[in-house]
Amino acid sequence: MTQLSATSGTFSGKPNDDTAVAQSAYRSLWGTYGLRLAALSYLALFILIPLVVVNVEGFRQGLDAFFADVTRPIAVSAIWLTLWTAGLMATINTVMGVLTAYVLVNYTFPGKALFNAVVDLPFAIPALVTGVMLVLLYGPQTAIGGFFEKTLNFRILFAPPGIVLALLFISYPFVIRTVQPVLAALDFNQQEAAYTLGASNWTTFRRVILPAIRPAVVTGALLSFARALGEFGSIIVVAGNVPMRSQTAAVYIYGQVEGGNMQAASAVSVVLLFIAFGITVLVSVALKRGGKAHA
Repeated sequence: MTQLSATSGTFSGKPNDDTAVAQSAYRSLWGTYGLRLAALSYLALFILIPLVVVNVEGFRQGLDAFFADVTRPIAVSAIWLTLWTAGLMATINTVMGVLTAYVLVNYTFPGKALFNAVVDLPFAIPALVTGVMLVLLYGPQTAIGGFFEKTLNFRILFAPPGIVLALLFISYPFVIRTVQPVLAALDFNQQEAAYTLGASNWTTFRRVILPAIRPAVVTGALLSFARALGEFGSIIVVAGNVPMRSQTAAVYIYGQVEGGNMQAASAVSVVLLFIAFGITVLVSVALKRGGKAHA
């Protein structure tokens, strides 16, 4: 009877079905937890562990040693120079970035596609190459640099203005690429309604466009500021790296590492990390507000 039942199909397929279900469940379980494990392991290996190590090293000798390292006049000068040059750069690039994004979205002109592609070049050009380009253009041996230095007694390179120029170049795309898609997604009918009611172009931009793109503008500005905090490659070429005058925090950290003073290098690195973390939080808040505004 059992054989007949088997041949008649009463038990046919059940063991195979159970095995297939078990294998499918195993694959689903491995896919779910395996992918999570791979992602979290990668995050821990390349982000979390280095952050923990630099913080441990920075505070290894206690708070007194930490504050002594970060309050040394050279360190304070380097951190302050980094902050104000990055802030000035972020302000300029925010204004010009919004203007550029507005032009790219709302106007058509010959070479627009090429111009749109050139915007991303700072992402691709090595930072050292950026420094070399600026030296060739604004160095004291050039006509422009020589004119400013000899005629106006104003040095562009190997001084803070050179740092700002380098930061302007490397951080140029951030505001543009965060604002551009938001501008492109705006409802033009609102602008048309403002024009119909007699609003000028500036009033329409200030009352209609700017509130909609404000979260993207803030995000781009903060990202460019954060990018500037750790810039090293172009700065070491154009700054001159004179302590208390043109030495940024990244170059100061490099000098401490070269001198074997890992405690001081880690302490200043922790300060920059705290600033960068604060900026990350602000960017997250701006993005959430932007999402709620569009919702």
